[in-house]
Amino acid sequence: MRIALCQLNSIAGDIEGNTRKIIDSLDRVGEDRADLVVFSELFIQGYPPRDLLENRWFIDQTEKAIHELCAVSRKYPNTGILTGAGLPGDAGIGKKLSNAALLIYNGSVVFRQDKSLLPTYDVFDEDRYFDPASSVHICEFKGEKLGVTICEDAWNSEKMWHKRKYDQCPVELLAKQGATLMINISGSPYFLGKQQIRYSIMQGHARKNKVPFIFLNQIGGNDELIFDGSSLYFDAQGELLVQLPSFEEEIRLIDTGNSFTPKEPENLDTLGGLHDALLCGLRDYVHKCGFEKVLVGLSGGIDSAVTCALAVAALGGENVAGVTMPSRYSSEGSVADSKELAENLGIEFSTIPIENPFAAFLEVLEAPFAGTQPGVAEENLQARVRGNILMALSNKFGKLLLATGNKSELAVGYCTLYGDMNGGLSVISDLPKTTVYRLARYINRERETIPIAIIDKIPSAELAPDQKDQDTLPPYEILDHVLQLLIEEHYSRKEIIDRGFNADMVDWIIRAIKRSEYKRRQAAPGLKVTPKAFGSGRRFPVAARYQV
Repeated sequence: MRIALCQLNSIAGDIEGNTRKIIDSLDRVGEDRADLVVFSELFIQGYPPRDLLENRWFIDQTEKAIHELCAVSRKYPNTGILTGAGLPGDAGIGKKLSNAALLIYNGSVVFRQDKSLLPTYDVFDEDRYFDPASSVHICEFKGEKLGVTICEDAWNSEKMWHKRKYDQCPVELLAKQGATLMINISGSPYFLGKQQIRYSIMQGHARKNKVPFIFLNQIGGNDELIFDGSSLYFDAQGELLVQLPSFEEEIRLIDTGNSFTPKEPENLDTLGGLHDALLCGLRDYVHKCGFEKVLVGLSGGIDSAVTCALAVAALGGENVAGVTMPSRYSSEGSVADSKELAENLGIEFSTIPIENPFAAFLEVLEAPFAGTQPGVAEENLQARVRGNILMALSNKFGKLLLATGNKSELAVGYCTLYGDMNGGLSVISDLPKTTVYRLARYINRERETIPIAIIDKIPSAELAPDQKDQDTLPPYEILDHVLQLLIEEHYSRKEIIDRGFNADMVDWIIRAIKRSEYKRRQAAPGLKVTPKAFGSGRRFPVAARYQV
């Protein structure tokens, strides 16, 4: 069977645009006479459509698009279209919607398979919208018995969960029904380490069931989620025959009747992959939100430097502006380093001193602050002055402001609400500080884009004389290790202390995470690149009392 694997970038909610992509793809492969053209999960609606699914008008538009595709398919009487959409189900109770895979052929929907396993963990919330399939069936098409599954249907594996999460495996059920070719259409988001897990699971299905296996994934960024594509085709022995690129659109025509030379998997879970994921997520967020240009506040520190360098790589230097806003506590080196970074990147650069507005705030607050010692409130005034200036520039010139905080700071609240947390997107908010340094060195792999002085300097907020981050925080190498144990691996206080970490330090970190929950609730959306990011995948109460 000649199959066109369409690894494409959908836009959530853009039914008309996504349908046009399907039609354009048919036009591109039409001359090659593909038997089947395959698209990813919920492609017509864009993944994830979230609460758009709760609107009847959205479902009506989807059904209209399917009728249009049926009409178009008559132009290609020898080609089937396999794509995904959320549609009304047969049940008269429950959510009344199903996450469906549809096979459109010669003017009609000839096969439909609903998703069986509905993930409700981390960023996934499918049980909110969909009912599970009541059964699975093979589809006889063009001499093959297709076993069609949707994303999570292929993830009930010990390789993912150590023990099975669900009481059934749709892939195995289809194999028992005699499937001769498995096709899994997916919206499987990226995180560092995910590609290797996914590869192992899909390869395992092919080997265990002795059936060729196609995994077709979407690419692109939708809100905080980044989809890497990296679609795969295995033979019945589990040998990799085809791998589509990561973070790139591609339509690849394969013929399951042809012989292929097995190949080794490429670009699995590298620092370069992390870099490319951030570029993809940043570029798509900016463009899909209707912006062309972005704005970055440059402090002379590593976080804003990495954020700015990523923005230039994603959008081009002509679309990035940097602003440095020195105060009475800013070092000459920070201003000079910011200017050098801007010159290296070829971006618009300006300097706006904040001494006058900062002094004005201190004067206004002199009476209410009388009799108190200067402290964090006065320090944060500087960050909030800067945040206001950046938002004013963003508002005036239509440039999306990028927040520059990292995961370590966001975790313990070492950031200023309505100050340096301002922005429309937080690019590195899921990167621990130690990873930010690694990424900076990767960015500099060919030339010194980020000045070495920025990478080598001791981190400081520069909101008070001779201030250093580690006057307040544990060393980042230790902090990041404890944060990983707490946030990603769900260790308890006792388990962490038993691993040799200082009890007082662990207690401070736990308290800081808890008391900063209200800040994170108000933070800009951040690109997810680890297994557990702050945001929609981590839902802790703000007003709460609990012991870790």
